[in-house]
Amino acid sequence: MKNISKALIFFISCSLLFAACKKKETQQIPVGKVAKGSLFIDLYEEGEIEAIKSINIISPMISWRYGNLKITELVNDGQEVKAGDTLIVFDPSEVLKGIVEAESSLEIAMAEQDKMIAQQQSELEELRAAYEVTRISHEISKIRFESAVYESDIKKKEIQLNLDKAYIALERSKEQIDNRIKIQKEEIKQRNLSIQQFQSRLDEAHETLQKLSVVTPSSGIAILSKNWSSNSKFQIGDQCWSGFPIIQLPDLSSLKATVKINEVDIAKISKGLKVEIKPDAFSDKVFSGTVNSIANLAVNKDNSSKIKVFPVEILLNETDKNLLPGLTVSCRIIMDKVEDVLFIPLDALFAEGDKNFVYKKKGTSYEKTEIETGINNTDYIVVVNGLKEGEEIALVNPFAKEIDEKKTENAEI
Repeated sequence: MKNISKALIFFISCSLLFAACKKKETQQIPVGKVAKGSLFIDLYEEGEIEAIKSINIISPMISWRYGNLKITELVNDGQEVKAGDTLIVFDPSEVLKGIVEAESSLEIAMAEQDKMIAQQQSELEELRAAYEVTRISHEISKIRFESAVYESDIKKKEIQLNLDKAYIALERSKEQIDNRIKIQKEEIKQRNLSIQQFQSRLDEAHETLQKLSVVTPSSGIAILSKNWSSNSKFQIGDQCWSGFPIIQLPDLSSLKATVKINEVDIAKISKGLKVEIKPDAFSDKVFSGTVNSIANLAVNKDNSSKIKVFPVEILLNETDKNLLPGLTVSCRIIMDKVEDVLFIPLDALFAEGDKNFVYKKKGTSYEKTEIETGINNTDYIVVVNGLKEGEEIALVNPFAKEIDEKKTENAEI
């Protein structure tokens, strides 16, 4: 009798232990419930915040003679700036060198001009003195001619010839002065052109020096652009050509998000669809938006991919101080909404051929139940027939372990 009692106790203990293990195993199966309500047909895509309007701050346009522009000071990325603040300072060494060279060249040119003018004045004084001597000689010859009334014909002829000679010399002397004045005017003109060129180069150098300090025309948030040569944002020490976009000053009062939709899904997207926008950096807040435009032509998803996507622009209906250009966001595009339907998680749906089924919870076990389904989104699918609201269904195959064990036993046999 005592042995029977012990056997009974042992059997009951084993039964309880088995039941406990079975219950524990049942509890480990994740389950979901059949829900009823509105189901949104949506599409999730990652995008990036951009400003609809922004001011591009570009590197200054400077002469080739000063070489490339090298950044020596740069505002921090995302820093708030006010109108008149300095954003960028470029290395002025080449420009300062150009100023020194231009000043030196200008000084030499002006000194040479002064020297030339002095020489010209000396030459004119000599020519005018020679002219005066020639004029006096001409006057003397003229007096002699007028006094030669009683001279012989031969003597008169000689005096006449001397007067003609003096007249020719006088005219030639006058012509030399006129020619020299013309030549001197041209020389001064050429020298002035040279001085103007050096002065222009000096003025250009001073203007360039001022351009090397770039200030912001308006207040905003400074967003650094990407340096194509380094494939990263601009930083101190980088070089760039004139006219390169360095900084963007976005207008944060109107923003948009740009997403790239796969060519398979683009037909589902239309202008005016509502969008929920959730920033990755602070996912506790959701913003609303509207699909504004859809690209007509597909582009490669990235440089190394052959996947075709269509850029879609989404206008944000609201702004926030934390919404900055370049911020990565998750966009939920709501394409449709069905009311008053039963739906289950997609994880609970299984298929065999063209039939769909679920594992419906029945007591402590599960029952394989065939169902008829409708449309679905990324997380849920509509149930047309086969389930009722509130019923629990397994999110994994509850018999998968048993099937694996049977396969193992058969393999061992």
